[in-house]
Amino acid sequence: MSQPDYLSETISVEHVTIRSHHSFASVKAKLERLVSRIDDGIFTLLRYGETARALKELEALPTLSVFGFRDHGALLGIIGPRRHAIQYDIGNPLTASKMTRHKIAAGLYAPIRVLLSEDADGAVSIEYDRPVSTFGQFNSPDIDTVAQQLDKDLRAVLEQAAS
Repeated sequence: MSQPDYLSETISVEHVTIRSHHSFASVKAKLERLVSRIDDGIFTLLRYGETARALKELEALPTLSVFGFRDHGALLGIIGPRRHAIQYDIGNPLTASKMTRHKIAAGLYAPIRVLLSEDADGAVSIEYDRPVSTFGQFNSPDIDTVAQQLDKDLRAVLEQAAS
């Protein structure tokens, strides 16, 4: 039985932290107002080959949507006190497809993970890894162009949520 090939590469990623002077509940509410949950019906259309209809609906979507979220703070309750911490998957299916068509491995980073959290002292932060740095590893001008716009869009909405 042959062993699989194993390749490893070290990449540099720029991590961003946006601190807010508002409460966790306030930032969470504002973020979820600014970036609404994506309609899963779009994925059903794609699953059944209704690509033209899905594309029409995708083009009508806002720039960014929440694909999903996890209450990471509840997980902390397993071994200690709970905290306010929610991990969001934020992105846009069209943006993702514009990158992954050039390099499918770009799907590792689309949508973008964003963590909204409150530390023990009550300080609220939004954290994420910059798309231009995560997608930059693919050395593709086509991907870089899309990642730069995603980077601008994500930063703008997260700064607005934190303000």
